[in-house]
Amino acid sequence: MRWNPKSKPNPEKVQAIQSALQVDEIIAKLLVQRGIETFEQAKTFFRPTLADLHNPYLMKDMDKAVARIEKAIANKENILIFGDYDVDGTTAVSLVSSYLRSFYPNVATYIPDRYAEGYGISYMGIDYAEDNDISLIIALDCGIKSIDHVNYANAKNIDFIICDHHRPGDILPDAVAVLDPKRDDCSYPYDELCGCGVGFKLIQALAENRNQTIDDLVLYLDLVATAIAADIVPITGENRVLAKFGLEVINSNPRPGIKALIQNVKKKVLTITDVVFIVAPRINAAGRIKHGNEAVALLTEYDLDQAEQFASEIEQHNSDRKELDKQITKEALLQIEENNEQNRFSTVVYQENWHKGVIGIVASRLVENYYRPTIVFTKSGEKLAASARSVKDFDVYNALEACAEHLEQFGGHMYAAGMTLLEENYENFKNAFEKVVQETIHPDLLIPEISYDAEIELSELNPKLMRLLKQFEPFGPENMTPLFLAKGLTDSGYAKALGSDNEHLKAFVKQGNSESFGAIGFGLGNKLDLVSHNNKFDAIFSLEENEWKDTVTLQLQLRDINASNG
Repeated sequence: MRWNPKSKPNPEKVQAIQSALQVDEIIAKLLVQRGIETFEQAKTFFRPTLADLHNPYLMKDMDKAVARIEKAIANKENILIFGDYDVDGTTAVSLVSSYLRSFYPNVATYIPDRYAEGYGISYMGIDYAEDNDISLIIALDCGIKSIDHVNYANAKNIDFIICDHHRPGDILPDAVAVLDPKRDDCSYPYDELCGCGVGFKLIQALAENRNQTIDDLVLYLDLVATAIAADIVPITGENRVLAKFGLEVINSNPRPGIKALIQNVKKKVLTITDVVFIVAPRINAAGRIKHGNEAVALLTEYDLDQAEQFASEIEQHNSDRKELDKQITKEALLQIEENNEQNRFSTVVYQENWHKGVIGIVASRLVENYYRPTIVFTKSGEKLAASARSVKDFDVYNALEACAEHLEQFGGHMYAAGMTLLEENYENFKNAFEKVVQETIHPDLLIPEISYDAEIELSELNPKLMRLLKQFEPFGPENMTPLFLAKGLTDSGYAKALGSDNEHLKAFVKQGNSESFGAIGFGLGNKLDLVSHNNKFDAIFSLEENEWKDTVTLQLQLRDINASNG
């Protein structure tokens, strides 16, 4: 593991914010690293309010979208809410449909079938709208590049409103309104919203038009927070406000569907990380194993007993997904060994019966194992379909572009992509991809990296620091949990390995004559010798509270440890 310090913040800015806020230097450094340099910015960061949300009408075409929806309602038209089958898409569909249904009955939902229709707006969905006398489709989390699909709908006198957050192409679809903060001609102040976030701006504008206030929309924020967590968007600006208040809804008064998913969780208060690892995979499992419609049914159900029934079915899908993912990962690792491909620069594997719904997860597992750009293929109809995952700072989309001659189609971004090819082109593509990666990847990128915010002395750790660090929540991209480096640590003689395979490490560490702190290192059991026998070691860790028998103590969650040089 490579250890890299994050860039040091400007000392003058640190000094200025430190004196403005009267906080320790370490807190001032963490704030400046996050772009918070004034008292006002710090106030918004530490005390976000719903009043910090931007006016939704600042988004290009918002007035057109609201006018078209109000016209549909006035004319009693049928409206279809269309969205992708992942968490962002299904939460967005649940959000907009449940808001509209609160005052207008003629609203249907549509999630494309992952296998029959694939990602994004589908011709089958438009045909469904025509068959059901639907004259307005609101597309969420997709559609920004669906030029042909929107033209197809226009020819049938079906209007489209697109709500997307992906980067547009050179031409926009010929829709009534295209809401996307990443449009070049859109001056909306924040362009990192997820698809559900753009959907929320739409209902915020509709609410304003109907003399409702933001307080009337708080009950929908559990869906928005779930989407923000699952879609790995930056937890900055507007996303941070939406995530914070959405988490409060999840922890106090969630909709029956989310309540049913989390009621067996032992934790009293869920964090964004808990949403990522507990709520999101279950919602995703519906679309992976069965159909995304099941997720929408769960998230829009108001009867708790019925929601619990839906949740138990989704729980089964999630168990099936875990089994498949485990089995396919095992088979893929075996394939790499049998082909003697352990030392390549990339991983490309294929088996025709691997489940298409989990190959993306398997690709991520293989990256964890071999830490290199990875593509997992399976058979899909007449072609092979694949999911790609990358390592930090390597652009897998560019690598695929360099191999485009072997592919039927591909799409995605720097760290994740999807593609299809003809089976006879598989080997040629595999060799071409390996060659491109080998020629373009810096060797350092094949070693996992951990970045830490600042070096700290254990004597600086205290409950006041912990209280302030908790106010940095919710954590996520661009506002990650602060990581610290402490050097020259020793164990107080209690270090041991825990877990069924001794995979975890438990210790009580000190630095010189400092007090001892409990420390836990998940997956670091193999480093027990490093911390035993009074050896000196360095550690990267985050600070957390450990509650045991009604006593709360500070604990180091170790992320990595190395022998000390000094």
